[in-house]
Amino acid sequence: MFREDIDSILARDPAANSRFMVLLCYPGLHAVWMQRITSRFWRANLRLIARFLSQVARLLTGIEIHPGATIGRRMFIDHGAGVVIGETAIVGDDVTLYQGVTLGGTGHERGKRHPTLRDGVFVGSNAQILGNICIGENSRVGAGSVVLRDVPPNSTVVGVPAHIVYQNGERVLITDPNQVKDPLSGVIVALAEEVKRLRLRVDVLDGQLELATRDLDEVRSFTVEDEERDQYHSEQAAAGFVSMGEGI
Repeated sequence: MFREDIDSILARDPAANSRFMVLLCYPGLHAVWMQRITSRFWRANLRLIARFLSQVARLLTGIEIHPGATIGRRMFIDHGAGVVIGETAIVGDDVTLYQGVTLGGTGHERGKRHPTLRDGVFVGSNAQILGNICIGENSRVGAGSVVLRDVPPNSTVVGVPAHIVYQNGERVLITDPNQVKDPLSGVIVALAEEVKRLRLRVDVLDGQLELATRDLDEVRSFTVEDEERDQYHSEQAAAGFVSMGEGI
């Protein structure tokens, strides 16, 4: 298991030049190995020792992994400074975390209160994944994102709060403003409704304008006919012609 941890870092980090370098210079590797030790103390109900050793590991690596967390195989914490993984977090195999990532809770509730990351998840730097939610297999969380809802497998999420931008390799576009889960989403929905109402009103006014224009064109055509007829009569009278019924 120790060898596969080192080999997985060599495969995923182009800055890793040798196993010896990984062994000596990668605090993420040291934190994961230390957590395996503290986890055994935690499961043996020696929780004070487990927490104390986890704090020593935090002091040495800058990474805090609770002894109660469940960590899968070949997890790679790149750089690692500021990474926090909570007590009930579950991390699958081949997961990659960058610096500043938090797998945290959202309150004082008991039981499962931290995220679950399935196999192959990638989490960018300073991303916050909060609450008892699940990040599906092979999904990616963009740097600086705040994830508060479940993420389907093979998805990419970004933003605060995070929303899906890619799923199964295809771009995902938000067409309904109600899908925007944002502190200002109510304002966005209200603006969208106002735009819709104004658009309907403009369509009605355009229809009325078109009808009025058509009626005006008809009135103008009748006026032109009358003017042409009067001009014709004037020309006939000037030429000395008398129309039928006149002069009798």
